[in-house]
Amino acid sequence: MSGKKIIDQERTFMRFMPGQRWEHAILILSAFVLLITGLPQKYRELSWSQDLLSTPERLEIIRQIHHIAAVILALEVIYHLGRAIYLITRRRLSANMFPNMQDVYDAWHMAQYLLFLRKDKPAFGKYNFEQKVTYWFLFFSFALMGISGFIIWFPVQFTQFLPGGVVPASKMAHSTEAVVTAIFIIVWHLYHVHIERLNLSIFTGRLREDEMRKFHAKEYERVTGQPAFKSDEEG
Repeated sequence: MSGKKIIDQERTFMRFMPGQRWEHAILILSAFVLLITGLPQKYRELSWSQDLLSTPERLEIIRQIHHIAAVILALEVIYHLGRAIYLITRRRLSANMFPNMQDVYDAWHMAQYLLFLRKDKPAFGKYNFEQKVTYWFLFFSFALMGISGFIIWFPVQFTQFLPGGVVPASKMAHSTEAVVTAIFIIVWHLYHVHIERLNLSIFTGRLREDEMRKFHAKEYERVTGQPAFKSDEEG
């Protein structure tokens, strides 16, 4: 015996590239800062908001931080879109994140499973319909908040070619969408990512083989050419 221990390393699969993980980190940080600096401005009538924004100087600091975070998030979105357009022109953009009819079938299958009408969950590819709902909801939500936010930030410039009513409408849309997005992330996204199962692949970049088999069976079969689960005949 050489005394060396043989360690079986569990097989893992690449899920997110470093660039995607950095984008996610920037998204989390900027959105969090926007939320904690935006809510006090929305609920000015509440005591905790009045205490926080008790002086014009404090209000100005909060607004400056909010604007800086908004610019960072806007640059991130522009980069994300620019990269997607570049990949489309090069015919290198994967269609995995785009909704399709299979997602409708999977959602119906999952609904039947949750209602105890089916015993099995649907088998998913790289991204399931829940993850696509999250991505596209946040995509359009950030677009709406971004457009309305810049109108609020530069009302004089925008009302030179838009009616004056666009400013109060933007304030309502901006703050309401921010609250809806926060609720969506807490109720929907955190449940599916951290409560239903602890999925840290957006931080580590990789998924374990058992996770690939269980949650992304079709992707596992596509990548490996092997069935995700053995049949009864195989044992």
